[in-house]
Amino acid sequence: MENFTPLSASVGGALIVLSAVVLMAMNGRIAGISGIFSGTLFAEAGDKLWRVLFVIGLIAGPAIYNLASPTPAPFEMNATLPFIIAGGLLVGFGTRLGSGCTSGHGICGLSRLSLRSMVSVLVFMAAGMITVALIRTLIGG
Repeated sequence: MENFTPLSASVGGALIVLSAVVLMAMNGRIAGISGIFSGTLFAEAGDKLWRVLFVIGLIAGPAIYNLASPTPAPFEMNATLPFIIAGGLLVGFGTRLGSGCTSGHGICGLSRLSLRSMVSVLVFMAAGMITVALIRTLIGG
């Protein structure tokens, strides 16, 4: 693990928890990114504004950080466009199949002691570990 910074990781985690708690307390909604994002496309008019603002915040947060930071976070994409598109489609399919994404199940579901979320997170983690092992074995690295 390179460049692990426990303080900034803890502050970031606390902010994620705070946003999830505020969203639940104010709107009665779970902060699952895939559900919020799909709701920006398909929600009724009265339920759309907070979703759009949430998605804008997801994009604006890192952008503001990079603008305000003296040394912007390095970003490198080592995949071609077809792999990026395929990955996005697989993630979208997986979130529909799993009835939610890692943020919804991992942050909100586990904190509510949801059995379905616990199973989902175990499957996410196992699939991720197997995928990394296979890719490293087949491609190297």
